[in-house]
Amino acid sequence: MNTTLKHWKEAATLILAAGHKLGADGVASRTPLTAAPASPLTGAHGRPHLPHESCFDYDVLLLKRSSKSTFMPNAYVFPGGLVHSSDFSSEWLDVFKSFSKSPHFGLRSVTQPGDTRPPLFATDRLKLGSPIPGEVAFRICALRETFEECGVLLFVSKQEEKHLLKSIESSSTPDLEGPLHDKVNELCSRELSKWRDLVNQNPSNFILMCRELDVLPNIWALQEWGNWLTPEGRYGVRRFDTAFFICCLQEIPPALQDDKEIVSIKWSTPSEVLRSYQAQEFWIAPPQVYEISRMCRIPLLNDLHTFSCRRATEGCEQLLPVLSLKDEHHTVLLPGDSCYPSATSGEAALGTSSDPELDDPQEEHSALHRIVTVDPYTITLQITITPKYNHLLPVSGQTFLYDSKSKL
Repeated sequence: MNTTLKHWKEAATLILAAGHKLGADGVASRTPLTAAPASPLTGAHGRPHLPHESCFDYDVLLLKRSSKSTFMPNAYVFPGGLVHSSDFSSEWLDVFKSFSKSPHFGLRSVTQPGDTRPPLFATDRLKLGSPIPGEVAFRICALRETFEECGVLLFVSKQEEKHLLKSIESSSTPDLEGPLHDKVNELCSRELSKWRDLVNQNPSNFILMCRELDVLPNIWALQEWGNWLTPEGRYGVRRFDTAFFICCLQEIPPALQDDKEIVSIKWSTPSEVLRSYQAQEFWIAPPQVYEISRMCRIPLLNDLHTFSCRRATEGCEQLLPVLSLKDEHHTVLLPGDSCYPSATSGEAALGTSSDPELDDPQEEHSALHRIVTVDPYTITLQITITPKYNHLLPVSGQTFLYDSKSKL
């Protein structure tokens, strides 16, 4: 973990998508409509819109934070949390000793140039005293926090470990798609409950648990998805530099809130999440709105799994929202927007922009990448840029208050 950072604490989160349970006839409980992977879904007027709930054959996991939380109380969030020093512990070298000869413990290489990689991933951890690469440690963090908060444990058994190792050693370009992950919570529930309590008490016990149960945290099932930083002054004084990963499961696993940090668990389709948000049934933060809107491009789980596996090797863009001070609404600028301050990056970022004028969204050639908030439950995504690193463009439409100035 990087203790030299002044403004942010490093963290990791996991977008967990799981297929609807199959019925006796082998058909999902909600039959999806046919849709091309990652293709725009357009309405009668050619504008992208949210697909109907019946289009989806998977749900996404959201956890409700306690009202006592110091960061975004009562919000629904993806599982995740702060990196702990044990996530970078050299003791993981022994746990992953079978993969010690494989770069980054057998994770696939990212083609993104090092000078454009988010510092979260690009930082040389050896210089900070840890032999564990950031790509590994942040996955461990996301898996540990998911286990702590909702009891879902993604792991690799000894038998699977041998097969995985053979696959990595025998091919320089392993199967990109791979199978949907299905090894979840297949251990004694009493044993898992005991270890969950111990890990909640001390995150270092996650290492001990893996040794005692003879399993590996399944870092290979997590695909790199994004990197968000908390803007200045938006959610209190705490700011996070968060790695976003995604994992697709065959079926929804048993999950139970810890009744401490997390008080409720919700599995819903991406469309249902956004419509419930608009109906003020619960609140989600703009990064969650943005990422779930991306997922609306791909209503089928197999397509989402294939896309996320293939895209992950491209890398990701660091997204630091910057609040514009010259707008009647609460407008947040993102990288690529023509008004995004060029000097804003990393530790030097203040998180605010005093540019005298915002580009008019009606201007034909305006480069827009911004989130306009009318009230906590009404936002507009204004995006005309092409996402970097082969990522998805968020879908906007009937879930949000439609802004005539929006180019979506």
